[in-house]
Amino acid sequence: MAQQQPLTSATQPTDVYGGDEVSALVLDPGYCHTRAGFAGEDVPKIVVPSFYAHFPATEGASAKPARDLFGDESLFPREGLEVRNYMNRDSVVEDWDAGVKLWEHVLVGRLQPVRPTEPRPSKKEASGGEGGEGGEGDDDAMDLDADTDAVDAQEKPLAENPLLMTEAPWNNAKARERAIEIAMENWGTPAFWLSRTPVLAAFAAGKASALVIDVGGAGTNVTAVHDGVVLRRSVQRSAAGGLYLSGQIREMWKAQAEPAIHVVPTFMVENKTPVDAGAPAQARLRTFPFAVQPSFRAYEEERLLTEFKESVVEVWRGPGRFSTPGTEDFVKSQPGRVFEMPDGYNQMWREQRYRAAEGMWDETAAFPSTLAAVAAATAASASATEDAAASAAAAATLATSSSLLAASTPTLAKNQTIPELVRAAVNSVDVDLRPLLLGNVVVTGSTSLLNGFNDRLNNELTAMWPGVKIKIHAAGLTSERRFGAWIGGSILASLGTFHQMWISRAEYDENGAGIVDKRCK
Repeated sequence: MAQQQPLTSATQPTDVYGGDEVSALVLDPGYCHTRAGFAGEDVPKIVVPSFYAHFPATEGASAKPARDLFGDESLFPREGLEVRNYMNRDSVVEDWDAGVKLWEHVLVGRLQPVRPTEPRPSKKEASGGEGGEGGEGDDDAMDLDADTDAVDAQEKPLAENPLLMTEAPWNNAKARERAIEIAMENWGTPAFWLSRTPVLAAFAAGKASALVIDVGGAGTNVTAVHDGVVLRRSVQRSAAGGLYLSGQIREMWKAQAEPAIHVVPTFMVENKTPVDAGAPAQARLRTFPFAVQPSFRAYEEERLLTEFKESVVEVWRGPGRFSTPGTEDFVKSQPGRVFEMPDGYNQMWREQRYRAAEGMWDETAAFPSTLAAVAAATAASASATEDAAASAAAAATLATSSSLLAASTPTLAKNQTIPELVRAAVNSVDVDLRPLLLGNVVVTGSTSLLNGFNDRLNNELTAMWPGVKIKIHAAGLTSERRFGAWIGGSILASLGTFHQMWISRAEYDENGAGIVDKRCK
């Protein structure tokens, strides 16, 4: 048997690099949070809210320009502070100026080390200590300073770091081109890649083909991925996410007449006295010498609602649906959970904690949204009149309502519930692919961490496809479930074989921003 000859230097692969050699960055922007870190790491190093503090410009003697601050540490009560988001509910960038500032805050301000600067020679040193006023020595020193400034101006913050960014499956071509322009032109990254979140979530679970169910803060999307490619016609999405659940909790609290539940965020409580369960709160509220903006209060209320979701709300596992006769009586006999509000009011929650999440699965069990009814009536009255003042007042009412109750959403239709999204996604692909997808169901997103979520999903899918083997893959660790897309990007960007896939600076210069649509499918 002939001995195998070694590869010659001409045939040996040369473009294989490890994640440590590439030092790539991974940026995963989302509606609720933006995540960033280095490729090859287990979890993102930086997680900041996509909400940011905005201070409008002021006029008069103490005039100040508008400014934005980013990170949790900037979101506390201050005069004029408004809370904004650079994305819309579809997880598509809407305010690019604010988005770029927030990304730079994360990628440059918090991930990049402080770069040492060489001390510049003084004019006297540059001129050799000679030369009088207007002499050649001063001119040489000025030229040296100008050259140094030019070099500093040319140095870009990500000149040594390739960047992988994530995007929603429905992101538009204009936004994709804007992303690569910012990375290449503003930050000077040597290589760039844009990848869709369902593909990365599947990679994080070790799957090239999967049915990805992403239940995040802004909504739920179900996507079929085959051999690392999103099947476009399978993409299904709805508002059945964390903010919808927050709206359902608000409606549940409103529906309780006695004792009435008042949503008092933590920042408003100065001190409180412990009280028995169900007794009225005894708390002294904090007063401020300025008006707290409605958007800030809504943001703080959402924090309270998130805490309630994490500690109290549970998904009814089955059998059957929560609306099945006898189920509610059974749940009332089971142990409940106590939740204490920031003002000290506390209550035992039993069957109500299942009802809050049931609307995501069964549209008939959802609490009706009073905000949706008010908004619809206001919009109708505004459109029915020609009076500009009335239209402006109606618009102001809508804006105030949406900022005060940002989490409220209209009641979901039947085809927007999670089981129907899955059914539509599976039915949209080839029949031969369906068993493969149903055997590789990947669950990701922070709202999927609700207690009982995976059991309910398994029961729903088994009822829809009784003859097919259903297998659900959901990471056990909270961080892995929350950061599925980022972790997939970290794995992908750290692979040595992925080096040849990057869009290089030379390719960008030759083809322009349109190359991202051709290469990143």
